[in-house]
Amino acid sequence: MPLIVSDYSWTQTDSTVFISVPLKGARAERVDFLSTEEYLKVHYPPYLFEAFLSEPVDEDRSTAKVGNGVAVITLPKCSNAFWEHLVITTYDKEKKKEVRERALLKYQERLCSESRSKAEKQQAEKKYALETMMKLEKEERDIILKRKEDEREKTTAELAAWQLRQRETAVGEAKLKLQDQRVRQNKLKAPTEKQEKGCSDGAKVKLDERGNSEAKSQKTPALPPAPRRSANIQVRFTPRVFPTALRESRVPEEEEWLQKQAEARRAGNADVEELKDLREEERNPEWLKDKGDKCFASGDFLGAVNAYNLAIRLHSKIPALHSNRAACHLKLKNLHKAIEDASQALDLLTPAVPANAAARARASVRRGSAFCQLQLYAEGLQDYQAALKLDPHNAALQADTQTIRDILQGSASGTH
Repeated sequence: MPLIVSDYSWTQTDSTVFISVPLKGARAERVDFLSTEEYLKVHYPPYLFEAFLSEPVDEDRSTAKVGNGVAVITLPKCSNAFWEHLVITTYDKEKKKEVRERALLKYQERLCSESRSKAEKQQAEKKYALETMMKLEKEERDIILKRKEDEREKTTAELAAWQLRQRETAVGEAKLKLQDQRVRQNKLKAPTEKQEKGCSDGAKVKLDERGNSEAKSQKTPALPPAPRRSANIQVRFTPRVFPTALRESRVPEEEEWLQKQAEARRAGNADVEELKDLREEERNPEWLKDKGDKCFASGDFLGAVNAYNLAIRLHSKIPALHSNRAACHLKLKNLHKAIEDASQALDLLTPAVPANAAARARASVRRGSAFCQLQLYAEGLQDYQAALKLDPHNAALQADTQTIRDILQGSASGTH
């Protein structure tokens, strides 16, 4: 049950009623107001103040202010007159209940109306924003289409002008060529006409003189111009470490790569300094691999591991070194190291091609054997199956794979 507030005060003018309600320490955000033309409620748990007004008020212009521990409600009157009482004097509970329910219903209707108005306003704003955006997009499309059309017309005009210039140039060249041909023909005809004229007049010409005149007539055409003198054009290129042009390169990434390469070279030089006491053949990874293989064949697994270690230190990208060291670790029961070396070998044996199929099968078997010795049969079966795909006709591999399957099936049945 709420506590009814009775220590309120009120004053009035001809047009307005002022009501002061003490909030009794309640915070402003916890105060709830409800006001209609005939009912007023101020609720701040656990206190409740409600007034069944004796005269109607303008609920649309009613206001409330909270401050200094007091809520001041301002109620404009519907008619300018002094009230004798603030609230009705009747004690009829049914009438008060009716007024209260009517006020609550009217308040709910007003809230619904405001909610609908707000939703309609938001919808109208969204519609306006959408229409505005569509209008702007349409204007932008029109601008783009106009630019495209202008560019197309400009390009068409330039192409037409270029074609016209080409035709005019071709016609001019044809005229010059025709004139040149006519000039040559005229030069060839002139000696012949002169010779025929001399013969008609009865002049006697010897055969050798006729031959000389014919030779002279053949030498009459002008000689072609001399070829142009040759010359060299000096072309200089910007010095580049990378083969691509500077405009096509990404300078920050290239500088980072060069820095990493320099660090790698320094690291390699440091290794060489540390290994300078070794003989020349002992710095050859292939020679060290052969030595490790011989140690493994003779049963000297520690010696083989040392040889492979030095070879890997000199060149860590040879898959066979990691795979063979995994075999040594298997013999020495260093099972976790065997798994690590076999995995490294498989990582280096990429991409998967027929040339490295046998090496991948060996590395898979060695890792699978290490898993099985650690009683990780499921992981071991995966590696053996991978090796069997690479070498499906290997009888020993088939038998080992079936043995692992039997162990897994036996353990599974034992758990049931």
